[in-house]
Amino acid sequence: MHSLERIGRYRLERPLGTGAFATVWLAHDPELQAPVAVKVLAENWSHRLDIRDRFLSEARLLRRAGSSRVVQVYDIGELPDGRPYFVMEYADGGTLADLLTAGPLPVSHALALTAEAARAAAALHEAGIVHRDIKPTNVLLHTAPDGTRRVLLADLGLAKSLAQASVLTLAAGSAGYQPPEQAEPGEGIDERADVYSLGAVGYELVTGRVPGPPGRVVPPGRLRPDLDDGVQRALLRALEPDRARRWPTAQGFAQELDRLAAGPGASSVRRLDGVRGRLNAVTLTLAAVLAATAAAVTVTALIHRDGGPDEVRVADTTGRVAVRVPAGWGRELRDSGWDPRALGLRAGHEPGLVVAGDLARWPDLSAPVDGVFVGLSEHGDVTARVKALAHSGCHYASSRGFADADYRGLVRAWSGCADGGSITESALVPVRGGGQPQVYVQIRQQGDGDATDGVLRSLQAD
Repeated sequence: MHSLERIGRYRLERPLGTGAFATVWLAHDPELQAPVAVKVLAENWSHRLDIRDRFLSEARLLRRAGSSRVVQVYDIGELPDGRPYFVMEYADGGTLADLLTAGPLPVSHALALTAEAARAAAALHEAGIVHRDIKPTNVLLHTAPDGTRRVLLADLGLAKSLAQASVLTLAAGSAGYQPPEQAEPGEGIDERADVYSLGAVGYELVTGRVPGPPGRVVPPGRLRPDLDDGVQRALLRALEPDRARRWPTAQGFAQELDRLAAGPGASSVRRLDGVRGRLNAVTLTLAAVLAATAAAVTVTALIHRDGGPDEVRVADTTGRVAVRVPAGWGRELRDSGWDPRALGLRAGHEPGLVVAGDLARWPDLSAPVDGVFVGLSEHGDVTARVKALAHSGCHYASSRGFADADYRGLVRAWSGCADGGSITESALVPVRGGGQPQVYVQIRQQGDGDATDGVLRSLQAD
């Protein structure tokens, strides 16, 4: 193979990986002034027109997907020796396989990552594409300039349009992640084939093991005895040999994983403090996590009006936390506190509340809702935890300071979220009183207005 230093305008730095048909290089784009990944067809396959067509088909399918959840293709070209190449965004966070080198992940993290991969697969399906080879090495993590991470699907070398997939005659896929209908020639497939592979990915993230052959999968609860029964049922349903019994869509599987990630069965094994390195590689859906900590608390309908007809005042059961919110937000209230472990702080039961227009929607970041969560913490560093937060499906907007007569602190904002709204995460400390108690505030809101500063200025906590 000829030594390469450049491909087109791209300066090669080091190989990222080599497969049977191609090599992927980390390269530098001098025009974009950014790292990129360049995939080049292997020299020994350059004379095979069928392999060349498959290689180019991958680039076209990636472009056709047109989703931020799938690796983007920037450019395509040909080397002087005739080999094709294409240029993609570089995912600097590695792969899900890299996260597994230290063993299985905390359950809530494993479910959140699998849900993100499932939404990426759903984006392919919406574009009329079935992946056919979803596995941890093909699920990448990309870091944005603000430190947030996105889960990306990559390597569409075996992907086909759904129309083609319905009449496929060749076996495809990787052992352990391959549904039975892909293992035998002559079987048509649909998006449920990818659901099986996603179930295998989730199974491995939770247990640290690749599942066995279809129909002979060891229940994950035997490998991880503390696993919630609902999590086990969801994974085994995805791994059903009979595709008619699987989750019918990747999106439906993702929604169930989101619900389970927010539940007490997942939070009981979250262990955030022991996985600081992994925390940076996972996008936390804190709205779901925090709502789950209050899942058993009764919804209180009595909300005190204060400060005018367009505002309501809400307080927790201890009377230590009170805040005013727009009247439309104050329809339902959970007021019996929270566990700061959800934010990666010392476990315990501290004063807190969540109020929203619809508490049933609060855990779902794709469901439009207006609301506020406020929680106190006497221990740890709330500001550091807020700085580490990220929200996939949202655009990071800003980070700024906040100060009034009572509190000072940090406010970070995301816009363009999946629900069409925005999220702000705030960490505050009192101006007086030795910096305690610290206050964590999460605000979700719809529309163009921003009630963040008004809510924070109304805060009372002691």
